[in-house]
Amino acid sequence: MNKSSFLKCSFTLLCSGLFLFSCQNKKAIDYSGPIAEWPSYGGTELGERYTALNQITPQNVKQLEKAWEYNTGDLSSGTSEIPSTTAFEATPIMVDGTLYFPTPFNRVIALNPETGEEKWTYDPKIDLKGHYANQLICRGVSYWKRSEKDSLDEPSRIIMATNDARLIALNAESGKLCTDFGIKGEINLLSGVGEQLYKGEYQVTSAPAILNNLVIVGSAVSDGMRTDAPSGVVRAYNVITGDLVWSWDLKPPLDTVESSLITDRGYLLGGPNVWAPMSTDTERDLLFVPTGNPSPDYYGGLRNNVDHYGSSIVAIRASTGEIVWHFQTVHHDQWDFDVPAQPTLTDIQKDGRVIPAVIQATKMGLFFILNRETGEPIFPIEERPVPQTSVPGEYTSPTQPYPVKPLPLIRQNMTKEEAWGVLGINGDCEGRFEKLHYEGAYTPPKLGQATLMYPGNSGGSNWGGVAVDRERQILVANVMDLAWIITLIPEDEYEQTKKDNPGVEVAPQKGTPYAMKREMFISNLGLPCNPPPWGTLAAIDLNNGDILWQEPFGTVRDLAPIPLKIKYGVPNLGGPMVTGSGLIFIGATLDNYIRAFETSTGKQVWEKRLPAGGQATPMTYRLKSNGKQYVVIAAGGHGRGGSKLGDSVIAYALPD
Repeated sequence: MNKSSFLKCSFTLLCSGLFLFSCQNKKAIDYSGPIAEWPSYGGTELGERYTALNQITPQNVKQLEKAWEYNTGDLSSGTSEIPSTTAFEATPIMVDGTLYFPTPFNRVIALNPETGEEKWTYDPKIDLKGHYANQLICRGVSYWKRSEKDSLDEPSRIIMATNDARLIALNAESGKLCTDFGIKGEINLLSGVGEQLYKGEYQVTSAPAILNNLVIVGSAVSDGMRTDAPSGVVRAYNVITGDLVWSWDLKPPLDTVESSLITDRGYLLGGPNVWAPMSTDTERDLLFVPTGNPSPDYYGGLRNNVDHYGSSIVAIRASTGEIVWHFQTVHHDQWDFDVPAQPTLTDIQKDGRVIPAVIQATKMGLFFILNRETGEPIFPIEERPVPQTSVPGEYTSPTQPYPVKPLPLIRQNMTKEEAWGVLGINGDCEGRFEKLHYEGAYTPPKLGQATLMYPGNSGGSNWGGVAVDRERQILVANVMDLAWIITLIPEDEYEQTKKDNPGVEVAPQKGTPYAMKREMFISNLGLPCNPPPWGTLAAIDLNNGDILWQEPFGTVRDLAPIPLKIKYGVPNLGGPMVTGSGLIFIGATLDNYIRAFETSTGKQVWEKRLPAGGQATPMTYRLKSNGKQYVVIAAGGHGRGGSKLGDSVIAYALPD
């Protein structure tokens, strides 16, 4: 054998050996297991964000790879043509063999779930020139299926509410308007809610709720502008005809509201609204509504009991609109602590009983766990004294509710010594802290001095909510820990303050004596002054309310000047999803990754770099018994959050 032949033979043997070694050490994938759809924004009507799927496991998750990617083309960084930025916060649904999702421009797209191939698109042609108070956002669409007694040509419908306040019904198979719904397939949600100051003061950002033949929709109303902001009325429509079945405008039960705040439809102006997703319990005919605070945010001296249902969880008889019970998470909310997330309905095993529960995440990092039939706490809740206001004309609740269990998932206090600054160097943080008015959690705004708001109004939890592994009885939540500064400004100083603070939020709060300025408490280098972690992923044992584990969530890879993956835990927007195999999937962080964690331990077992920010909640599905389980996330970034903008929907699966 000559030298060339010898080398060739040796190379072949070496490659064969490496191949055999690789095969012997690579674990075989078990492709069996259940199949499942994802028919609602929260997985099911209960909002648990849970699936029994178990093809992807903690043992094989490292083999996940991109199966397909779809690009929508719909994004905006804010231009003269499209003034509002986009946030791609959508969670797709997958039902009857099709994947459906909306873009920030409210285009609805239907794809083949296994290939990403487009089936149809629908464009409602919203007015992109509006200055939308909450950016251009659409978190999801809803699915309704015809029953045997319904006489309709189409078997199912996709329902979407738009940024420019329309409710639209589409044929789920073709994407064409259902012309027998409303007026040629649409309902104008601006009807009866009062006049807008500008296009985008009133919009809808969350998926409507579906219960039997009802579609129920709330709204997002800019709540820093004025006392007579558009009504936050919740309305239920017949999903077939579009006829209004009932409405609830969150007025207090006693007649204490000035007539000037009532529209010609009888709806309350300036009251609480419902911008976050709702949940339904079909068996009990219950709708669970997370409410916001009245307008404006930081002065409530003129509310006159308008906030009776503000910042609350409200259970409504879905068929009639009758209130069954309500629980207020913040009394006389002066901090923009509106309830931000979909109520999660699950069954809790406690003291040998199975209790139907509703779990409500809040911006304060508190979790209220109540009996969903009665509203009674499953774990004790205490009323604790809080700081009191000194602002003329304002009043403060003497106490606020605190769950004894679970304990808060973010800090509830900060000292001057903890004013952290970048990399542990205080910079100007400690000096700025000394100038702020602060008495701990629920410190009300003060005149003549800027007020530290910690916890801050961005969360804690935000619209991503929580997930519940119903088999393991574990609640999973991602939270933020950020401090904010609120300044009350005499109304005659509003214009000058706005001019002097470009790029800072300054709102007029018309109808009150005070405007407001709101800004994050950050150092002169642009990072938070409160100590890290600024983002945490945590798990709670629902049997006893104990915290099982907490982990800093996310790195400063895409926030710091040098792209180092330092695991401080970073701000995050979006929610978790849990699987029957014991995995948590979540994007959310501002460092542009999707990750998987073990549910029981919090150990990270997988991550993939995303082409843009993953400020959305992932979902999963498996169509057939010989098919793959797919994990899907929208990666389009968040304009105001500062993550990289994009237009991708990405599916991951195990290899062939």
